[in-house]
Amino acid sequence: MHPRDSGSAMLGSSVLSAAKERNQNNGVIVGTSYHNDTSPPLRDMKQLPIELHPEREANKNPRIPAHHKDSPDEAIHDQHLPSPNMPGTALNFDGIPFPGVACNCAPPDTDGEVGLTQYVQIVNQGYQVFDKTTGASVLGPSGIATIWAGFGGVCQTKGSGDPVVLYDQLANRWIISQFAGASIPTDECVAVSTTSDATGSYNRYGFHLGTNFFDYPKLAVWPDAYYMSMHVFNTSGTAFLGPQPFAFDRTAMLVGAPATFVSTGITGGSGEDSYLPADLDGATLPPAGAPATFVEWPGTGLYKVFHFHADFAVPANTTFTLFASPAAAAFTELCPTTQDCVPQLGSTAGLDGIGDRLMFRLAYRNFGSSESVVGNFSVLSGGVSGIRWFELRNVTSGPVTVFQESTYQPDIDWRWMGSVAQDQQGNLALGFSASSATIFPQIRYAGRLVTDPVNTLAQGESHLFDGTGSQLDTFNRWGDYSAMSIDPVDDCTFWYTQEYYSTTDTFNWRTRIGNFKFAQCVSPTPTPTPTDTSTTTPSTATNTPTRTPTNTPTSTATNTSTNTPTRTPTNTPTNTPTATPTPTTTPSPTSTSTNTPTVTPTFTGTPTPTPTNLPGATNFFTVFPCRVIDTRNPIGPLGGPPLSGGSSRTFVLVNSCNIPATATAVSVNIAETQAQGSGHLRIYPAGAALPNAAAINFSAGQTRSNNAILLLGGNGSVSVYAGIGAGLTVDFILDVNGYFQ
Repeated sequence: MHPRDSGSAMLGSSVLSAAKERNQNNGVIVGTSYHNDTSPPLRDMKQLPIELHPEREANKNPRIPAHHKDSPDEAIHDQHLPSPNMPGTALNFDGIPFPGVACNCAPPDTDGEVGLTQYVQIVNQGYQVFDKTTGASVLGPSGIATIWAGFGGVCQTKGSGDPVVLYDQLANRWIISQFAGASIPTDECVAVSTTSDATGSYNRYGFHLGTNFFDYPKLAVWPDAYYMSMHVFNTSGTAFLGPQPFAFDRTAMLVGAPATFVSTGITGGSGEDSYLPADLDGATLPPAGAPATFVEWPGTGLYKVFHFHADFAVPANTTFTLFASPAAAAFTELCPTTQDCVPQLGSTAGLDGIGDRLMFRLAYRNFGSSESVVGNFSVLSGGVSGIRWFELRNVTSGPVTVFQESTYQPDIDWRWMGSVAQDQQGNLALGFSASSATIFPQIRYAGRLVTDPVNTLAQGESHLFDGTGSQLDTFNRWGDYSAMSIDPVDDCTFWYTQEYYSTTDTFNWRTRIGNFKFAQCVSPTPTPTPTDTSTTTPSTATNTPTRTPTNTPTSTATNTSTNTPTRTPTNTPTNTPTATPTPTTTPSPTSTSTNTPTVTPTFTGTPTPTPTNLPGATNFFTVFPCRVIDTRNPIGPLGGPPLSGGSSRTFVLVNSCNIPATATAVSVNIAETQAQGSGHLRIYPAGAALPNAAAINFSAGQTRSNNAILLLGGNGSVSVYAGIGAGLTVDFILDVNGYFQ
């Protein structure tokens, strides 16, 4: 099989084009993917095996100049708990070991993420896919270069590591990235899966960022783009030039089209501390139109909060601006002048503390009543390293406040290299490395319940895995990051991955993966896990969760679960307009060529209807997001052909995707794609008069989506009118996430 080309260009011409476009776009840098295609299924590609090479240091991690003025720590609140209450791990297993398949380097740059049915771990320069139920390996470990086989250029031949894996739960896609370059990292290689299966095919992109040394790429998912932060150095890596933000066109990358990035360039110069983009957790989207949030390491004593508004249609409108600067509690920077920092048993070589930046990820969550981002960084406290964790509130709407912050340093052990996240209830977990002169490096995690006193990790800590060896002289490198993530299905289970040593040695690291959850966290909407079933239908059906279009916040989980939903009156009138579109930044569904297998969600059982508490006359029940209509599919009642201009087509929605025959209305995400001209769609109950209001407006070749509540007509059906020129067509897609009855 050969990759399917979607577009390519000469690298040199793309660089010249980007420079020209910057002059034309108000100083905004615009770059185009110099090559993109869609790979064969990863499971069908030849896996690049473990290769032994001379041991080496991974790409250098140049230090950022120290500007911080040390002060006594003002945020030490945590005390050692003799009887911690942290839950134990459910799964606890080894991940990828040294040599990282092909890197033969240190550190591993351990990262991992959880999806619908799989957990993907990635290190320098390998990946592995695991079954998230059993921990069994599904694919790998294999070289990351496997993903780029046949792509050409530096993404295929000069991948250099600093890998990141994310799960875009809005579209149920995997994002895998690493930087590349002929001699220094100048390019970012990004692959977006075409389905929720990490072993399937990927839309692959090569982006040339410039000629500087682009280091420490950290990506994040946001509804309107994939955002990234970079540390930019001169070509020799000896001078820090400043941090730089990037935004990649998520909508284009989901459908495999040529994509662009926009950037406002290096911000603040060498005196600016580094920042991270906020990465979305949970099913509730940020407020409509909310800009992406970046938070800066508080070297100046402030948590600087930036807003990035990316405009791919009119790049000159792109802005990156300082929104707020709440004060951070005083602290002392950890080992600002040396990598020989954290002690360990049986070795005179210290481990790098990397105290000059926020640690990956900066996790965002919208709780309805408030927005929250949580982050962490390592500090020196009480003569050892501790972890400063923090929570900022209302980061997109303001006023931004420091809701809580604390330095976790309960005893004389050194704790560093953390990663933090919250579950859907607001419970928090922090994973990290721990070491001292009397213990080998260990993997631990600590946490708090949302009901615990603020500024405390009141549930104490637990040991995920205790190493049985220390790292000898390996350039002192450790990390350079780890990953705490949240299961998108139950929105309760934490997954953490970090490195350790099993024997005292050089270049012989191991990695560990574990998961756990607080018993107090109960998923508010029990749903079965979908199983991806390959068929020969020529499309890619992507399960796209959307915001529940109601006016009330999501119900809060409690410690008491019930098997019988209580019907609660809602405020949904029965005589509302046909469709009530709500502005949304949810990207369009994918469209692939006819030889791409579809992934059709199937269910292991029938989900229990869960009513949303809406005051009014009817009841609303959520269902697992499921695709009902896709006219790109073969001809059928819910498939092709495409809609024809100037005519209506009727679709029966009930008795599909767990919508009962008694349903009177549905909550949906609708989308159009592959329009042959400009126009609109009007959606109304079958048998009713054609309304004047449009649900979606579009231009030729454009893909648009929207949320809506649709009233059902006779036989539980809706009609869709294509307001497009006679003889022209447009494809229509409808995903359901709930119903009224």
